[in-house]
Amino acid sequence: MFQQKFKLAVVCSSNQNRSMEAHYFLMKKGFQVRSFGSGNQVKLPGSSADSPNVYDFNTTYEQMYQDLINRDRALYTQNGILHMLDRNIRLKPRPERFQSCKEHFDIVITCEERVYDQCIEELTNRETGNADPGSQAHIINIEIHDNHEEATLGAFLICDLCVLLQESEDLDNEIDELLQEFETRCKRPILHNTMFY
Repeated sequence: MFQQKFKLAVVCSSNQNRSMEAHYFLMKKGFQVRSFGSGNQVKLPGSSADSPNVYDFNTTYEQMYQDLINRDRALYTQNGILHMLDRNIRLKPRPERFQSCKEHFDIVITCEERVYDQCIEELTNRETGNADPGSQAHIINIEIHDNHEEATLGAFLICDLCVLLQESEDLDNEIDELLQEFETRCKRPILHNTMFY
């Protein structure tokens, strides 16, 4: 176990699959991590591609689980959604929206470019709040498709990146070089922005 250097957030659209898998994995590795969604609503796959199950962010994972069991237990067991919700229930009560959290994070890792843009927009428009004026945050995007296999792979990639950043002696000066090295290694485009909020 290492000495925690930074506060970390992982963000996807609905705080269900990608961010929660990374949250679970990073927590097991000893990171101080929270996870969020950036969308207006929580969406889970439905019986067809054009009919997702849509929930408010105030709906608990347990309520979603029970709702889907009542709709079609076999379908949501087969497609892995019940298993995913069961994991989520063990981590926290409900999905959280990034825009509703005023806590300062040193590093925010997003799982798709649209989410990255939403987080940057939120932080650009945010009042300083509890953070020290001029507190710096690194916003980093790793593109991860929203399916169970990619979420698992993405959690490993995010963890590898966090270990790399954690081991840096001077993160603010070394981060561009570290991200370039990581991008070459993981063969996925990496986006990065430094925000002060």
